[in-house]
Amino acid sequence: MSASSQKSTAAANGARPACRFAEPASRIDFEYSKGPDVWSVFNPINFPTAVNLGQGFMNWAPSPFVKNAFIKAAEERVDVHHYSHPKGRPRLRKAVAEYVGKSFHKPASAQDDAPPAQGQLPQVRKTQEPLDVETEVQITAGANGGIYSVLTAFLEAGDEVIFFEPFFDQYEAEVMYNGGVPVCLPLIPPSSSSATSSSSARNPSSNEWQIPFDELREKCKSGKVKVLMVNTPHNPVGKVFTLQEIQKLAAIAIEFDLLVIADEVYDCLTFDGQEHLRIASLEGMWERTITVGSAGKTFSCTGWRVGWCVGAPHLIKATLAAHVRIVFCCNSTGSEAAAIGLEEAPNNGYFPKQIQEYADRREILMKALDGLGMPYSVPHGAYFIMADASSLELPADFEYPDSFKNQPRDYKMAYFLAKTCDVVCIPATAFSSKKNAHLYENYLRFAFCKDNEIEEAAKRLEKIRPFLKQKK
Repeated sequence: MSASSQKSTAAANGARPACRFAEPASRIDFEYSKGPDVWSVFNPINFPTAVNLGQGFMNWAPSPFVKNAFIKAAEERVDVHHYSHPKGRPRLRKAVAEYVGKSFHKPASAQDDAPPAQGQLPQVRKTQEPLDVETEVQITAGANGGIYSVLTAFLEAGDEVIFFEPFFDQYEAEVMYNGGVPVCLPLIPPSSSSATSSSSARNPSSNEWQIPFDELREKCKSGKVKVLMVNTPHNPVGKVFTLQEIQKLAAIAIEFDLLVIADEVYDCLTFDGQEHLRIASLEGMWERTITVGSAGKTFSCTGWRVGWCVGAPHLIKATLAAHVRIVFCCNSTGSEAAAIGLEEAPNNGYFPKQIQEYADRREILMKALDGLGMPYSVPHGAYFIMADASSLELPADFEYPDSFKNQPRDYKMAYFLAKTCDVVCIPATAFSSKKNAHLYENYLRFAFCKDNEIEEAAKRLEKIRPFLKQKK
């Protein structure tokens, strides 16, 4: 059935307005017509008494030194209640530049960022030029607003954008809304028999999820690929890409002349001695990489909607041109507080303390899953655990919403947990393409960015024990 026939049929069924001028644009039709999104289904409105280990927002306020900066600015200043410069508030741009600057190993000039000789993997540059706060840092309406602005700035109709699944669920829509074509390549999950994690003999490391390099190279040969999106530390897997992995990705980007969007919103949250490395810091990558960061993830203030993009001037100029017409400017009060947060974080021992606190929460959730005998990938970054719930046997007579009729198994598992245990998690296929959903339909994503709730969730999850198959 053609797109126009589908629209006509939907309109006849009352799903759309009859007036053709009120028809949604075709570029959003896939989103408009798919029914309730996962965040609307697994939502506190539907499960008001549930322990919410679903959506990745914290249940605590920002640290006092950040929160108090917000309150003080709001109470004592007038300018923070009004428009900021479209580039972002100068203080925040400066704070971002100082916070991340050294890790980019910025070259002195484009000529100093020559790619390695053919057949050689790019190495981390030894240069450390400071970032230019006027031309190389753009404050955005959250990291999500930054990614959308980059795609708006650079995509032409039909351009392909490659990213690895499972993926942050906004990627696909943002590419399509801008006329691009998403190309999803699956990270290959480890088998439970290949577990090497020190945490448990049965639980593999998240870093064992493998990047399909051969498939990536084949896709790039079409000449249609313009953008490669790289998310590390990875949501939802928790994988922290190794130096060798980002070197291989960089080599492919250079070979096929790709723009790279580096989604690094969890850059300050890695565990087990894992080091976050920026793909923009490699030889030949500064001029082709836009790196995206997040104050919301950094300071537990996701509702402030403050993020940033860092890159070479020609990349940031185009991103600004898009961002200024999408939102004009960002949350002024939140931006000022985020700037103070970045300035004061070292004096408050903030980042080491935050890592330890998240590591403790991770440990509580892992012990809960261990107690149930439910395998998982041990995350080395971000604040999610991908649990393998393939042993869960769903009762044949359990009732699901009508909208679940054609959903993969993981949606039914997540709904069963929510109704049976009053614990909300997110089905993993919400982060995958339909084509590759079969790879992830036995996984559930649990968030551990919660205080004083994971223990209660562990107690409630005991209700599914009778439904877990015992391995022989």
